[in-house]
Amino acid sequence: MILIPFSFLPYGLLRKLSRMFFWLGNPLSKRIKNFELNLKQSKIKLRPAEYVSMCITSTFFFLVILSILISVLLIQFGFGYGAGIFSIFFVSLFIFTQQIMYPKLRANRKIKDIEKNLLPALQNMLVQLSSGVPLFNVIATISDSNYGGVSKQFKIAVRKINAGEPQIRVLEELARDNPSLYFRRTMWQIISGMETGTDMTDVVKLSIDNLSEEQIIQIQKYGSQLNPLAMFYMIIAVIIPALGITFIIILASFLNLSSTAVKFVFWGLLAFVFFFQLMFIGMLKTRKPNLI
Repeated sequence: MILIPFSFLPYGLLRKLSRMFFWLGNPLSKRIKNFELNLKQSKIKLRPAEYVSMCITSTFFFLVILSILISVLLIQFGFGYGAGIFSIFFVSLFIFTQQIMYPKLRANRKIKDIEKNLLPALQNMLVQLSSGVPLFNVIATISDSNYGGVSKQFKIAVRKINAGEPQIRVLEELARDNPSLYFRRTMWQIISGMETGTDMTDVVKLSIDNLSEEQIIQIQKYGSQLNPLAMFYMIIAVIIPALGITFIIILASFLNLSSTAVKFVFWGLLAFVFFFQLMFIGMLKTRKPNLI
């Protein structure tokens, strides 16, 4: 069963209802770059048009329910419908965007889980290979260890090899279907070493050296990005709200605004700052190097 974020409809019902919006989901799915690849890497077994149609259906029903709730609140508190329509449109667009981006986010989460455990797993592999342990036994040991996504991938390989498939072919499939560039590169180096008969200790050591150099480069790049991000945060989340509050107080005294309108503006400003801080935290998490 595929879970679509912000969807309250059961999966079976959502898939049936999504057929009504297939005429819109099919052309829209073709305009999204690498969408089919993202679905495949995130292990979502749906065609792009089906997934987009399900997102449209889920957003449509969410929009209907949100419209009813906001209309009741507007009538209760006596606000205008302009702000309500804007809020409904903004929230619905945000939800639809998150649903469309979910396969890519899920694939990126998988990539991060693999890459942050790849270097420790290779160091463990190097120690075992240096002790004379066969490569298959090393892979089996790592698959039973706590190396996150790397252990999960190796567990798949061990299961296929135990079922009788050739070891090199299994590792080739593992490298070909994996979304992580560094994992694929490491696996292809190991496969090349197995095919040429090279000492696997030297192959794994070379992979560790390459990943260590890449890790240093990513840390330096990440550090150089933090200063402008911190300045951007200070301007948007500290300076602009402080000046905005002062400006609103002065403007309210000149225009003789009601206390209800001023409170509504202040609550809107608070919601904007809160939403921006959530986005800023998410931005820092997405920019953090995967190899750390």
